Amino acid sequence: MKKTLLGTTALVSAGLIAGPALASDPLTVTVGGTVTAGIYAIDQDDIGGTSYQDTAVKLVARNIDINAEGTLDNGMVAGVLATLSLGDDWNSHFNNNDATFRELFAYLEGGFGRFEIGGTDGAAFKMHYTSPWFVPGNGVDSPNILNAAVGGITSTTTTTAFVPIGPATNVLVTTTNTNTVAGFRHATFSLMAADANKVTYFTPRFAGFQLGLSYTPETTFNGPNPNGLGVVANNTSIEDVVEVALNYAGSFGSVDLGVDGFYVSGDAPTGAAADPEELGFGLNLGMAGFTLGGAWYQSEDLSAVSTPIPSVAGLEEEVWTVGLSYGTGPWTVGVAYLTDEISVTGFSAELETWQAGGGYNLGSGVDVGLDLQMTNQDLGAGADIDSVSGGLVLSVSF
Repeated sequence: MKKTLLGTTALVSAGLIAGPALASDPLTVTVGGTVTAGIYAIDQDDIGGTSYQDTAVKLVARNIDINAEGTLDNGMVAGVLATLSLGDDWNSHFNNNDATFRELFAYLEGGFGRFEIGGTDGAAFKMHYTSPWFVPGNGVDSPNILNAAVGGITSTTTTTAFVPIGPATNVLVTTTNTNTVAGFRHATFSLMAADANKVTYFTPRFAGFQLGLSYTPETTFNGPNPNGLGVVANNTSIEDVVEVALNYAGSFGSVDLGVDGFYVSGDAPTGAAADPEELGFGLNLGMAGFTLGGAWYQSEDLSAVSTPIPSVAGLEEEVWTVGLSYGTGPWTVGVAYLTDEISVTGFSAELETWQAGGGYNLGSGVDVGLDLQMTNQDLGAGADIDSVSGGLVLSVSF
């Protein structure tokens, strides 16, 4: 049917204003996802007298998707997506290993674009390009499996200054500040609002370009929050998070190009020194089986996902990554690198991770592969920590 977008008549025809009931077919429900498992040999440096395991079996099930979708009689596509995952991921870090719904949202799509509402990643996350994944179920940017002890970072800074206590009297005062940083993020994706309840709009793609806008009222929960009853008190989390993202996808002869940029800002709760911000860019180039990709990310006054910490005023984090993969037939191989630097007045820390390996597709969504990782953490004051690992991975998509 012809799609029009202006005027009340158009809104009725698009199904956005109540009209006569139409006998559409029921939505079609599908279940899919990916489970990745691997066995690794690990050589991790001791930290503060603590030694770490030298072998591990890793299991990841982050995207078991239940999707209900259908085309309505007015031509619009409507649906619901519920994503089930094991609890220990970026959005419920170190809390538990229960299986929970990491995402749950409803959407409408048509000639006007796409509208999403509920607990899901925002436009900045979904429109981002980065270094390629070539190991089945794992990559260096936002890895499912990272064999390194990456925890919190504590820094202590001391300042000395003369402080006036009278008209002509100064006293020498020494102040010691202890700053606790949540740890390295290991991702170039926007995570300020994570999967908190939000509303997102994607424009149709014009000449390869697409614009995405997201708004998150508050981030008390980093996942879907069934908060139909009651309201949340102000200044308990980052609020009014706005995401603006633009990307381009197209081909020039035999070269495929994808590029994006995003900006995210939010209002910090009372007591935080400044409002947090995120900025990022990404690029993918594909040709003759090769994929070259990379991304850059920077945040300010954002110590962890949705958590600005007042004691680290001026905290900055910068991440960049680059990778190259090659695929031919059932084979894919590659190498990738990521570095993450955290800095605050008088202190800085840096992480570097290399990944190499590849995979072989056995058919029907079943892949086996080799995953080699090397991570170095420079925490300052002579604290230099290394981790090297290698493993065999099995990833099954269905």
